[in-house]
Amino acid sequence: MPNLLCPFAAAAVMFLSTSVRGELRVGAAIVDVMPTSFPVLVNGSMTSRTADRVNTNTPISARAIVLDDGRERIGIVVVDSCMMGRELLDEAKQQATQRTQLKHDRILISATHTHTAPSSFGALGTDAQADYVPVLRAGIAESLAKAEANLEPARVGIGIADAAEYTALRRWIRRPDRIALDPFGNPTVRANMHAGQNWDDVTGESGPEDPDLAVISFESPEGSPIAVIANFSMHYFSAPAPLDFDYFGRFCNNLQQHVGEPVEDHSPFVAIMSHGCSGDIWRRDYKKPTNEQQPYGDIEQYASELADIALRAMESIEYLEYADLAIAERRMKLRYRVPDQQRLDWARRIVAEMGDRLPQTTREVYAREQLILHERQETEIVVQALRIGDIGIATTPNETYALTGLKLKLQSPLADRTIVIELANGGDGYIPPPEQHVLGGYNTWPARSAGLEVEAEPKITETALQLLEEVADRPRRIFVQSRGPMCDRFVALNPVAWYRFDEMSGPIAVDSTQHRHHGTYGPAVAYFLDGPDSDLYCRDGETNRCAHFSGSHLAARLDAVGAAWSVSFSFWNGMPADAREVTGWMFSRDRSHEVSRGGCHLGIGGTATNPGKLILLCGSESRRPLVGKTAIERWTWNRVTLTRQGSSIRVFLNGGLEIVSDSVSANSPVIPRFFFGGRSDNRDNWEGRIDEAVVFDRALSDEEAWLISGG
Repeated sequence: MPNLLCPFAAAAVMFLSTSVRGELRVGAAIVDVMPTSFPVLVNGSMTSRTADRVNTNTPISARAIVLDDGRERIGIVVVDSCMMGRELLDEAKQQATQRTQLKHDRILISATHTHTAPSSFGALGTDAQADYVPVLRAGIAESLAKAEANLEPARVGIGIADAAEYTALRRWIRRPDRIALDPFGNPTVRANMHAGQNWDDVTGESGPEDPDLAVISFESPEGSPIAVIANFSMHYFSAPAPLDFDYFGRFCNNLQQHVGEPVEDHSPFVAIMSHGCSGDIWRRDYKKPTNEQQPYGDIEQYASELADIALRAMESIEYLEYADLAIAERRMKLRYRVPDQQRLDWARRIVAEMGDRLPQTTREVYAREQLILHERQETEIVVQALRIGDIGIATTPNETYALTGLKLKLQSPLADRTIVIELANGGDGYIPPPEQHVLGGYNTWPARSAGLEVEAEPKITETALQLLEEVADRPRRIFVQSRGPMCDRFVALNPVAWYRFDEMSGPIAVDSTQHRHHGTYGPAVAYFLDGPDSDLYCRDGETNRCAHFSGSHLAARLDAVGAAWSVSFSFWNGMPADAREVTGWMFSRDRSHEVSRGGCHLGIGGTATNPGKLILLCGSESRRPLVGKTAIERWTWNRVTLTRQGSSIRVFLNGGLEIVSDSVSANSPVIPRFFFGGRSDNRDNWEGRIDEAVVFDRALSDEEAWLISGG
């Protein structure tokens, strides 16, 4: 007799399975991963150092959380470590699969990047501590097992707060006449960490900051706190003890102390601080004088105040009662930037002189690194994306610049609810965006700490975006900067071209008019820095963005612009006014690679004229430039508008008429080439920022020029 109940039983099982989907369960745990023997090698310095004792107040830990929605189970671990290699983490994941129901590709493991932790990964002058590696590996697996054992029903939400006072750009661009030597003896360092300590040496920051402190919070359906995953872009503080969890652990302790004792039948609350994109970030704000650079006194105050910001963000969280899970992972091969034969021979000679000892100088460190890269040639990396309800997490296995984090957040299909965790599932060093390799500096010197191919950053970013699309099941967003009231003024005057300089990468500079007269950036440009007057150029609190030029310019061909024309743009000068004969040329209309009799060039004068004032050169170099009346302060935003009609040129600065000439040759040839951020022949190119450039195929009236240049 057939079993007539079977179809109904199957339907019941299907119904039950569907009904529990998205009913989130969460468990969390903290496990001690301190070394068991001393002395122990410590990562985070150029040369090797050791610690010989434990500070029980700042223990090295693995903090884990396991998530389950009835269909998917995901484990996340954040470890007090400078960085951890993929091979070690793959082994830890394998151990965890033997102790839990987690699958290998459903586990995310990342480092906080404290510079005071036992070394589990060889980098620069420090080797891995061999007897610590199995301790760490076992501790990671144990943390996941304990977290899984604590699974309980939960709901989830995210809060994001502005913590701009607690993070800043540490990588600054050096003046073209102050280029430093790299470890190989070559003058390649146009940008470097902490160069902003001496304002006379630099022209400005090399990238944007990411001020968001994000808090993903889990609590029971009744409102009892279970765990928090925080995320912030700040490199490390500099802890006082040889072994110390830095501000990351202190932040977590502050949150845990605020929550207090666990509620009955609930495991203790666990706070986790993951590392955001911090490769070019630190806590010290070099834009401010030394006595104003930080609002906090020491590491304890820093962590406490950051935790207070997180707690305020948590107060406004709206929790999802149901949240399903998704995770996707991709493994990919990337090449190392291996030494050529000349550098390889140089490195072999130095390492041979060292014998069996570890490197003791920067030169020796980078010589040994060349041999390691030459031997390895390539590596495998892991990139992941996760979704918890409508919250996204993207990962990189690198020390990632803040700009990369912004690229992922602003294009994520999960709206404004995405965080990026770096140094996850590996420790593959810095990945500067390609244009930052042109500027050089420590973050680009080839080594295990910064050795991946120049195109690694766009490849990893694109992979992470594809994975976010996969877990979200919808396409990425297209980033378009909003248009504020000043933009409306531009549009009303019908420009031929409008360059917003809001790109996150080059080489294309988009024309925001319908004419599509797109321009091309040169190689030495930094993208997506803070621009002027966000409330005028954008809406709803969005930050206006601009480009910083460091010896290259933007070139565009505008065939529609004839003999009568106008141009208007905002500028920010990074050079001291007395540094060279011409502080910098910021605009040209002329033939490429020359200054002709028919060209027109606008800049700021230096020692050859009146330092710090506008200069206008129309015609060949044999003519002296016209000079403006107003001294322009360095590192301030200004707006200039130039109009030309026949033999007449008028230049407006911040709404006022600055230069007037009625003696320009009216028979000059019409040249379609326009350059921003430099001169047509690349001489004394601009060192600073340019933004919101509009070009017109007519001479604006004085009223119109006044309207878009500060009126």
